[in-house]
Amino acid sequence: MLKVDSKGRIVLPQEIRERLGITPGTEVETREEDGKAVVEPEDDPEKVIRRMEELVAEIPEERQRTSYYQLNPQVKDHMNKIRRQAEQAGAGDDEE
Repeated sequence: MLKVDSKGRIVLPQEIRERLGITPGTEVETREEDGKAVVEPEDDPEKVIRRMEELVAEIPEERQRTSYYQLNPQVKDHMNKIRRQAEQAGAGDDEE
């Protein structure tokens, strides 16, 4: 049985993460379905990038931008992983 911590987080068991291909940095979608919480890995890099662009568009214009080099290491790792996934998806498009 899993417990929810004070910030609303849970830890997915390793066997479930492995079966679903969820690794550190994997984007997941959560939703309620029939009174249950559903967590699904998002494996479409284009969808992830579109969502990130939507979030960026919501940032007020007067907000000061942070340089890539000023970001914390976890944010950099996340951005780099998404870029690699997008590049891999683009390379797969070239093969068709």
